[in-house]
Amino acid sequence: MTETPAVTASVRAAARTVDAVKVHGKGDAAVRALDGISVEFESGRFTAIMGPSGSGKSTLLHCLAGLDSLTSGEAYIDDIELGRLKDRPLTLLRREKVGFIFQSFNLVPTLSAADNITLPLQIAGRSVDHRIYDEVVGITGLGDRLKHRPSELSGGQQQRVAAARALMSRPAIVFADEPTGNLDSKSGAELLGFLRDAVDRSQQTIVMVTHDPLGAARADRGVFLADGKVVHDQADPTADSILEVMRHLGE
Repeated sequence: MTETPAVTASVRAAARTVDAVKVHGKGDAAVRALDGISVEFESGRFTAIMGPSGSGKSTLLHCLAGLDSLTSGEAYIDDIELGRLKDRPLTLLRREKVGFIFQSFNLVPTLSAADNITLPLQIAGRSVDHRIYDEVVGITGLGDRLKHRPSELSGGQQQRVAAARALMSRPAIVFADEPTGNLDSKSGAELLGFLRDAVDRSQQTIVMVTHDPLGAARADRGVFLADGKVVHDQADPTADSILEVMRHLGE
């Protein structure tokens, strides 16, 4: 399959890369995880990133979120180039503009669901906007579980808490790395529904790495990677259209 240029958005890009290269290792052991990727992620939209294992999906996500640095090229959030920031400004930018949903939940076990949701705001010394809090809790359906600690919640409920935490600060963009990977099909479908609602109801920007065609079909756009490059870019993906692309990538 030939490489397809990324869609040029008519709205502001919440995040983007320009000629992004990431090399792991050195010499003969060097692996080019990202190979000159230029791509934009539009504000207020839900984008799914897909591709075979080792295609660079999670590496791209981590470099866009400022959790890893590029070897060369540029990564931007809200037109701020991450590579120009020192450690503290980068930490502040991630705190204020980035939400991240990990596959492993990453909740604090001693805190209630409510306190886990508001923890990033507490760390930043920001007051809780109760209107946003109520909206996020409503989207994620956690109203009757807020006093429970993570050990008292199912895996699906824990991931919903993690999603609510990522949404709570109204970040410029939320990155989700295989958020349904540790969930059963029912819990995974519920979480994807909550992410879809966050885009539709709150104009949140979400970029999600996934292997699941049904999950990716919830997105407004599918970006497909292979060998560290963007090889296909699809608007309004369906499970069937995604499977067709993935079959070509597997050849």
